[in-house]
Amino acid sequence: MKLSQFNFNLTPEKIAAEPTRWRDECRLMVVHKDTGEIEHKQFKNIIDYFGKGDTFVLNDTKVFPARLYGKKEKTGADIEVFLLRELAKEQRLWDVIVDPARKIRIGNKLYFGEDESLVAEVIDNTTSRGRTLRFLYDGPYEEFKKTLFSLGETPILKFVKEKVTPEDAENFQTIFARHEGAVSAPAAGLHFSRELFNRMILKDINKVFITVHMGLGHFRKVDVEDLSKHKMDSERLIISEETANAINQTKKSGHKVLAVGATVIRGLETYVTTNSEINAYDGWTNKFIFPPYHFSIPDAVVSNFHLPCSTMLMSVAAFGGYENVMKAYEVALNEGYRFGPYGDAMLII
Repeated sequence: MKLSQFNFNLTPEKIAAEPTRWRDECRLMVVHKDTGEIEHKQFKNIIDYFGKGDTFVLNDTKVFPARLYGKKEKTGADIEVFLLRELAKEQRLWDVIVDPARKIRIGNKLYFGEDESLVAEVIDNTTSRGRTLRFLYDGPYEEFKKTLFSLGETPILKFVKEKVTPEDAENFQTIFARHEGAVSAPAAGLHFSRELFNRMILKDINKVFITVHMGLGHFRKVDVEDLSKHKMDSERLIISEETANAINQTKKSGHKVLAVGATVIRGLETYVTTNSEINAYDGWTNKFIFPPYHFSIPDAVVSNFHLPCSTMLMSVAAFGGYENVMKAYEVALNEGYRFGPYGDAMLII
């Protein structure tokens, strides 16, 4: 398939800058992939489509305050640093994106905090925009991490909202977030509330967790028309033995597995056996799913409404069928559904 086949006109006002007041009361479009039928519900109605023995798979990654604002030495120029991942704990090395990139060279020092209490040195240029920073901090590691994160803000991308508020620290985090490492929230998971989890228990619907530390790879612009030539950034993926067994048992028993979000779709399909079973795994994934693709694990998928030409839209279209999903997106635009990580969701069954 071609990149241009996933383009559509999305105006900025259709991207949600705030979540709904209650997590589980955003809108939910339900798409029946065999018939193309579309229903309009609220997210809390999602459990109406599942029953005893079905399993929801969620991503328990935790977003950290990845955006820092600093100054360049000597010139005092404003620099924005986006922390991607920690490279070496003891050396205080981080893989980052800097903006504006053209102003930063190897050997430059950057200062953070009103009192410039945190200093970093640029030690490598990894890409045209990426850099490796060494933070110059002599105290204990936990003290360094606390200082670093106290200076950061919730890394909501600028296309969602320009100005981050204190409320975003809670809103842009799932209620089940446990393992720190993501620079963006797994959006479909944001809609789950404690009340919804309690109602799942009453219906004997199971939930299990995998960890996919969501990076910026999902949001990078795809710059090749031939999708088979696009290379996804790698993300850390952890699937425990217990979770793998629960998913395999659900499949063997003839029950349904729901993948909650694009990161879970990717995680579940990364390492599948010839018997269509999933194994425990702790490593990295650069899996890129786009149509046509044969799925082994999920029987249903729920995901937010994504941006044009995004890899997440492509993954959803691979599951739901290209024509079904693009038609559903057209309906969403006409019916006022909200797009982006704070927006509404679509269930494909």
